[in-house]
Amino acid sequence: MLDIKKTLENETLTLALKGRLDTTTAPQLETQLKEHMARIKHLVLDFAELEYISSAGLRVLLAGQKVMQKQGSMKVTHVNEVIAEIFEITGFNEILTVE
Repeated sequence: MLDIKKTLENETLTLALKGRLDTTTAPQLETQLKEHMARIKHLVLDFAELEYISSAGLRVLLAGQKVMQKQGSMKVTHVNEVIAEIFEITGFNEILTVE
C-alpha cells in the first residue's frame, strides 16, 4: 500500500510517500507525476515514511528525473537506511539529488 500526500506551492510539487513503492503502487506515483509535471519547476519527493522501493519504483523516479532535468529540479528527502542502500547499490545516489 502507498499513501501519497500532495502539496503544490507556486511551481513546487512536494509528494510525501508513505508505505511501499513497488510493482503494485508505482503506477499510482506515476499518475500523480504525469498529472502535475507540465506545470511545475521543482519536484520534492519526501521519503520520511517510505518503507521500501522496488525496481518498478526506481523506474518511476528515473522517468521523473529525466523530465525534471529539462524543466527544473528534483530532489528526494528524508531517505531511510534501507532505501539509501538500494540507491547506493543501483547507482541512483549518483543520478538523484538526495538530501
